Amino acid sequence: MKRGALTFACLLGIACLVAVATRVTHAQPAGNQPVEKTFRVERSMPKEAVACIQCHKQEHPGLFADWAKSRHASANITCYDCHVADATDPDVSQAHFKQYQRSDTDFGTAEYKVPITAVVTPKDCSRCHPDEAKQYAMSKHANTMEIIWKIDPWLNKGMNSDVERTAGCYHCHGTVLKMTDGKLDPATWPNVGVGRINMDGSMGSCTSCHTRHMFSVMEARKPEACGQCHLGPDHPQIEIFMESKHGDIYTAHGDDYNWTAAPGTWTPGVDFRGPTCASCHMSGAGTVMTSHDVTERLSWELQAPFTIRPENFKPFPAKVNWQTERDKMKEVCTQCHGKTWVDAHYVKLDRVVTEYNDVYFTPAKKMLDDLYAKKLLDNTRFFDERLEVEYYELWHHEGRRARMGTAMMAPDYAWWHGFYECKKRFNNYMEESRDLIQHNKKAYKAEDYPNATGSTEKPKEVFGN
Repeated sequence: MKRGALTFACLLGIACLVAVATRVTHAQPAGNQPVEKTFRVERSMPKEAVACIQCHKQEHPGLFADWAKSRHASANITCYDCHVADATDPDVSQAHFKQYQRSDTDFGTAEYKVPITAVVTPKDCSRCHPDEAKQYAMSKHANTMEIIWKIDPWLNKGMNSDVERTAGCYHCHGTVLKMTDGKLDPATWPNVGVGRINMDGSMGSCTSCHTRHMFSVMEARKPEACGQCHLGPDHPQIEIFMESKHGDIYTAHGDDYNWTAAPGTWTPGVDFRGPTCASCHMSGAGTVMTSHDVTERLSWELQAPFTIRPENFKPFPAKVNWQTERDKMKEVCTQCHGKTWVDAHYVKLDRVVTEYNDVYFTPAKKMLDDLYAKKLLDNTRFFDERLEVEYYELWHHEGRRARMGTAMMAPDYAWWHGFYECKKRFNNYMEESRDLIQHNKKAYKAEDYPNATGSTEKPKEVFGN
């Protein structure tokens, strides 16, 4: 997608030459009257940008107020700079052209007419944030659509409906954006999923973490930003974090953290006492550089059925060495912990991984394969036979919680929500499986399985034709 009339150099020039470009000011309240927010328009802004600001100030005051308080506004970056599009771009909003035919506003004329898109993509953001966009594009977040279509039986077996996917799965993972009759297709929009496939060929959405239109670095640094998606029975990282000592420190002292430190300068022991998701997985510390590839610093694929090193994860092999990335994470840890503490923590994690792989997953997978080979289970679909669900939840729910709880130092999730539940699930699974084998009895299959109507066609925007 080719974006608009101003080059990055011009934007920098405007921002540098003009002093105090954009400010929110407050009229003095009279008595108990509410404060009126005003905005001083920079005179060097293009008239199209002024039109955007003044119109949205009336039409969407909440949106305007967020932008007016943002660093973008302070740097003279306007709606126009992010949303302007080339007239030939596939995501140009045809409906927005009607705004220039209005008689109830001073800006409803063809003089201010420009093609715009509602979708601001990482490609657009890369004009000012090239390193962040490049790092993000390498991450599992940006590539999650490819990953889930390779491994997820809900999708590739068509076991949920397209509506269920849009409301649930795709809300976090992302949709493949499409236009219908000049408007964004409601089956694919609104969406800010981390792996959204945009019509300019880029993947993801920066506003997954830096929400519109303030784009606050403070929001993205807080664990609640990650907790929008990383929660629940299958990957409860926000709950695990809050149970851990790190989460306890955040709860007690988080109000005193310097959340607004400049990007690349947020420092443990200076700006915050205890870490958050961002400080461990993204922010710089010591000699470790800041990165928007959240899948760096990982030495295990804890979400996978069988735990492996990230570079051995076939659906999306990491382009890094696990030992190098572990050393980075260890250096982050040693900003607050001694080497003995950190090394011993990883010894424990590695032992947990081995026990999960050998004691729980491997025999469960062997039993599933035996049942399919003996045709006691039907492998044409998934989830329509109870043992398939038991096997799935053993690794996808309890198995993940045991491993992730250990990695993030949350003992209740490692044991009671993790290995304790693994034992119950494993025993029941094995008992029913052996009974089927002993009696040569086929498992009950839910013939009326609800809503198994989703498309099994992989998106061509990801996999090609």
